[in-house]
Amino acid sequence: MLKVKMVKLMLILITGIALPQLAAAQQQLTLKDALTFALQNNTKLRKAKLDIEGGRYKVEEVRAQALPTLSGTAGLTYNPIIGQQVVDFGGQLQTLKFGQKWNSSAGVQLSQQLFNQQVFTGLQAAKSSEEYYNLTSQLTEEQIIELVANNYYQVLVNRQQLNVIDTNIKNVKVVEKIVSNQYKNGLARKIDVDRINVNLTNLNTQREQVINGITQLENQLKFSMGMPVSTPISLPATELTEVTQLPVLTDSVDLTNRTEVKLLDNQDKLLALQRKAYVAEYYPSLSLSGNYTYSSQSNGFDFLNSNATAIGFGSSAIGLSLKVPIFNGFLTRSKIRQANVNIKKAQEDRKESTNSLNLAYENAKIQLRNNLNTINSQRKNANLAQEIYKSTQNNYNNGLASLTDLIDTENALTEAQNSYTQALLNYKVAEIQLIKSNGNIKSLVQ
Repeated sequence: MLKVKMVKLMLILITGIALPQLAAAQQQLTLKDALTFALQNNTKLRKAKLDIEGGRYKVEEVRAQALPTLSGTAGLTYNPIIGQQVVDFGGQLQTLKFGQKWNSSAGVQLSQQLFNQQVFTGLQAAKSSEEYYNLTSQLTEEQIIELVANNYYQVLVNRQQLNVIDTNIKNVKVVEKIVSNQYKNGLARKIDVDRINVNLTNLNTQREQVINGITQLENQLKFSMGMPVSTPISLPATELTEVTQLPVLTDSVDLTNRTEVKLLDNQDKLLALQRKAYVAEYYPSLSLSGNYTYSSQSNGFDFLNSNATAIGFGSSAIGLSLKVPIFNGFLTRSKIRQANVNIKKAQEDRKESTNSLNLAYENAKIQLRNNLNTINSQRKNANLAQEIYKSTQNNYNNGLASLTDLIDTENALTEAQNSYTQALLNYKVAEIQLIKSNGNIKSLVQ
């Protein structure tokens, strides 16, 4: 009896643990959920944020050039044979030994840049580089949002197409049952049964292809999100809503909020600082240096004990160093001229990029209008095809329409429904492009 109670208790515990995991596995993934997950787990975005961290360290590296440097030195030398010098004392040559067998020294050295225009310009460039990495990370976020949103709607559209195929298979099976009964009663030909079976086989084959396509699209969606592809997901069909009217469209778009434009501004700043750094090579530089050294000499290794044979003394020096560039073979002039060329090229890039962004906005407006017209036309076309199919099916059941007419209307209905669903996808993609053109792509996450 005790064992039975223990088994029941274990089953309850296991069920209690498994149910939340099952619920989580079956939880539907909205577009906002998918985008939020992607912004937290996408590998490219993580690397972009690491670049921001690396940019901060780059600023610290450049800043170090403007800070004082302090170093310590120590040395120990043993002279087995002490060098001698010949000295003339009143016409008599004598040799003198200089130094001791054991020599040691320890000291510190200090240096500080007082004026170096290249270092100061480098600090400004490093801060602009940090801003560049922030903007690059922001642009990566926008690209990930666009990619995930497009993949998300592609999955929804293909699932909608699967629903259309399933409905058609259901309708064809009803007709197949009717034709089979008519054939058994001698009211239909075998070729009619075969044609229905061929149509049903084609639909089942198409269904398998769509299912495989959905699986691939779901895997692509999960990959773009940074989610393991083995994770089961479920997308609510309500995310692919019907479209009835266009959003507010303006004649022109304000590009000041576009991250691409901010990156161009940052690039112009970096190029100007690069030119400024080259010009700074003409400037003189001034630095301060100082050192202190303590030396000790002795004939025996015991000089460290400061006995009578050891002699110790200190020395120090403070100095200023001024470096004035005079001529370097026109090297600096060549660098400045190259910088001028790069600035002019950046100006041309700005014109092209601005024109490209305006082009994307205008194309998005055109695509939205065209796709909305297509949606309205295909919606009416699908409804009409549905009515024709029902009427033809009723006429076929009453012997007033041929099987060929029924199959043709069923194929027309499938095509109309798929065209309507595809028009919805095209509209959503164009809508994402319009939101991106306005610089509001992050609004999809909010």
